[in-house]
Amino acid sequence: MKFSDEHKNCACCHVHPAAVKIEEVSVKLGGVNILENVCFHVPQGVCTAIVGPNGAGKTTLVKALLGDVTHTGKILFRQKNREDFSEKRPVFGYVPQRLQFDRLLPLTVMEFLACSFCFRPVFFGISRSFRSMAEEYLNEVDCIRVKDRKLGALSGGELQRVLLALALMRKPEILILDEPAAGVDFKGEKLCCELLEMFRKKQNFTQIMVSHDLSTVAAHAAHVVCINHQVYAEGDPEKVLTSRALLDTFGLHMGMVDLHKNCHCSGTSHGGGNEKC
Repeated sequence: MKFSDEHKNCACCHVHPAAVKIEEVSVKLGGVNILENVCFHVPQGVCTAIVGPNGAGKTTLVKALLGDVTHTGKILFRQKNREDFSEKRPVFGYVPQRLQFDRLLPLTVMEFLACSFCFRPVFFGISRSFRSMAEEYLNEVDCIRVKDRKLGALSGGELQRVLLALALMRKPEILILDEPAAGVDFKGEKLCCELLEMFRKKQNFTQIMVSHDLSTVAAHAAHVVCINHQVYAEGDPEKVLTSRALLDTFGLHMGMVDLHKNCHCSGTSHGGGNEKC
């Protein structure tokens, strides 16, 4: 069953205006329909979680948002400091699920960050101003200790924090994270979510998070979209993460998600809302 108009009953969408409108978006790759008439809104300034099984099209949807795959339908973005929408993309920050690179590459974390921002080769040196900015962000994500370490020597959690620092350095209007807790232990996952909430309030960006971890979603997202090639449910976590919606989305009975039982956020609010976990 498809719940295409579920956002109309979403409390978060009534409080926060839409930052992104996804209208009848379809993607076909190699003759296979990956996304079919996907429709939903992303509320501005809060965390929207996209959940669904493997192969559901979540990463393809992210690529469509970033403009990396061809699609039909429309993806409209609220223009900065204006009320109108257009297909002109905002400044994105993106943290991928995994970064594919040669771990023997003799590149330090500071050089990696500089390669993404500086216009001259890093072997000419890194400016003092850039180094200071990079150190500030690495310190903010509690990873300053790795600034001179080789990129290939980082643990999964350390690499995720470096990628988060890189994304935040762009001063994004929309921050997209694809499975940000993948390969990270519970303590690191909790810290990552707390850092994201802190930065979201500080920089006022809109956060879109792809996740398989329903307890993390229940604890930290203000808005949830259940997707399996099409949208099956959308809205507030306590209304969306139910046996019915999860059965429709995942194709198996996953049971009712108890928001309070599974909450890890220690009293922090859902995406800037008034309700406490």
